Amino acid sequence: MTIAAIRSGTFYGWRVVGGAFVLGIFGYGIAFFGPPVFLSVLHEQSGWPVALISTAVTTHFLVGAFGGTRLPALYHRFGVSMVTRSGAISLALGTLGWAVASAPWQLFFAALLSGMGWAAMGPVALNSIVSPWFVRRRPAALMTAYNGGSIGGVIFSPLWVATINMLGFSNAAATIAIVMTIAMWTLSATVFSRTPQEMGLTPDGPGAPHTSPSSPVPKPRPGSRLWRDIKFQTLAAGMSIGMFAQIGLLAHLFSLLTPALGAQWAGNAMGFVTIFAIASRTLIGAAMPLSADRRLVASGFYAAQMIGSIAFFAADGTNIPLLLLGIFLFGLGFGNSNSLPPLIAQVEFGPGDVSRVVALIVGMAQGTFAFAPAAFGLIREFAPATAEAAGAAPGMFLAAAFLQLLAIGVFVAGRDRPLRLAV
Repeated sequence: MTIAAIRSGTFYGWRVVGGAFVLGIFGYGIAFFGPPVFLSVLHEQSGWPVALISTAVTTHFLVGAFGGTRLPALYHRFGVSMVTRSGAISLALGTLGWAVASAPWQLFFAALLSGMGWAAMGPVALNSIVSPWFVRRRPAALMTAYNGGSIGGVIFSPLWVATINMLGFSNAAATIAIVMTIAMWTLSATVFSRTPQEMGLTPDGPGAPHTSPSSPVPKPRPGSRLWRDIKFQTLAAGMSIGMFAQIGLLAHLFSLLTPALGAQWAGNAMGFVTIFAIASRTLIGAAMPLSADRRLVASGFYAAQMIGSIAFFAADGTNIPLLLLGIFLFGLGFGNSNSLPPLIAQVEFGPGDVSRVVALIVGMAQGTFAFAPAAFGLIREFAPATAEAAGAAPGMFLAAAFLQLLAIGVFVAGRDRPLRLAV
């Protein structure tokens, strides 16, 4: 341990969590919550078809999904600090490219750059940066880091709109990109440049209890053996299905709530989804015991979202108490759908396989949910409505509930006897 760490009395891993929290704010705020705003602004300013811009948004997320699967290898070769700096530059240039694009090919080139930045500042990055510093306390550490992404939505969703209205799209993009780049370069130099091995630190910090050497360690699954493993298959499929339902529903929820609640309160309701997500994620990080069956915990949150989808269906676009119930239940599950699968991987796979597994399941989920808004839009457009209320979308809500039930079934199918934490 370094002298500075000893003097501060604070385990350095928590500084890394704090840095990851800030990375999540910028990564999600710009690369996840930004494109929906960009779509609206570009359509208004350029007159390009929504379908064209939506395809660019999908390209952005698909590039991020593929890049995320390569992130552990890039970290191993170049280090977290260098990859994070490169990702920040790519995201900054891509964001500015979205704002100044004057032709479709420029828009798609910008999407390639921003997608590569999203890969280095998204969920795989958060997991890869935090995980080496924690074993027993990894749930609390990861949930804290992922909360940065949720805070990014709270901050940047209104910030993008206000800044674009004040400065114009190109100036707003340049300003935010510069601030983000400075912050990421600073964190890369001062926090992400160190590893536990270099500092002589063990996971969870000095004095932290560790699992018994007799705890069973899952066998390695090298190469193609991983793809044939039922646990990997069900974990990847369950996360992909659940995220597809969640992102598809999220993309349309504001417009479906507006007729009953009004635009202002519909916006507030979307904010409440984020608040409930942060609260549930924080609770799980602090209270989930090491012995918990994490697949069942994840299934429980998907069940909450499924009941929320049924509440939306029953509200028929007009019943405000049922709509509010749906918002609450949807938010409870929203906070854990992307953060619990990496924690499942921690106990079901050996230490040498975890980073690879997380990168693959997150990349597959991102590649899948990139198509969710369009798919749910088709369901909303063509499924017959049962009411005249503008906010009624029975086919879409039933589809979400079915997918959430399917995700639960897939997660449960991969269960076996409880596994203790592997070191």
